[in-house]
Amino acid sequence: MTQYMDYTISPVPIRVFSPPFDPVRRRIKSIALVNAGHLPGRTLQRENVQFHHWAIVLITGGQGHYRVDVGETQRVEAGSWFCVYPGVLFDYGPDPGGYWDEYYFTAEGERVEEWRRGWLPPEGQVHGLAVSEALLQRLENLLRLVGSGTPGNLDRAAMQLEQFVYEIAAGGEEREAGRRELLVQKVIEDIQSVLHLPPTVSDMAARHHVSVSTLRRIVHEYTGYPFNEFLHRLRTGEAGHMLLNTDMSVKELGERLGYRDMFYFSRVFKRITGVSPREYRSRVGP
Repeated sequence: MTQYMDYTISPVPIRVFSPPFDPVRRRIKSIALVNAGHLPGRTLQRENVQFHHWAIVLITGGQGHYRVDVGETQRVEAGSWFCVYPGVLFDYGPDPGGYWDEYYFTAEGERVEEWRRGWLPPEGQVHGLAVSEALLQRLENLLRLVGSGTPGNLDRAAMQLEQFVYEIAAGGEEREAGRRELLVQKVIEDIQSVLHLPPTVSDMAARHHVSVSTLRRIVHEYTGYPFNEFLHRLRTGEAGHMLLNTDMSVKELGERLGYRDMFYFSRVFKRITGVSPREYRSRVGP
């Protein structure tokens, strides 16, 4: 274990591990840990830097930024992780005058390429991470294995890193799915509360602080219908209820639901239910 001061990186001691690589003594050939480290209180920023290997970077304290090539600058908060990898330029680091606490693990081999092709989320994005004592203990255990330098422990560290990366990647997908489901529920409730003044997709996206394309995609994924068609179906369902429980004319009912053209409303209703509003009232009603 190497602990030392480097004031260009941090005002507090940092730990950096570069284990010897002896492929003959390794039992696991498809993945190897190249290096690892813990940089508490990091102040160093990197600009236009290239990497020869894939690495995962986990931020457990502080805040800063991350950008790939000339892409969007993304915020990095405590409880974030991101990757660096060959072939592009990276700008990342804590905010000027600030710091962050960083763990990193660099790996290479066929398994790493399989992660990247298979189940890792899209590269170049910052992802959330739940920081806890259990998480910090796992990171410290990984560093101890790498720091020992023995072939057996390096193999164990490689296997543990793969399991750890898989777990946080899968956990991020589950959290994102939960956020999308919650968004859809809010959107549906919002639409149902104003069926008489149906919002446009732009209005709804602005109200829920997402892009129009994101809202369209999420509604389609969770309902099976494009936004406008889903809106028609909600309004048609309400129209059926009103046909059976009020004496309103078809024209009045259509206007109540935001359809200014009675004939257009009737066509939409018949396309979805298979019968016209008047037929629906006579067939289903008492």
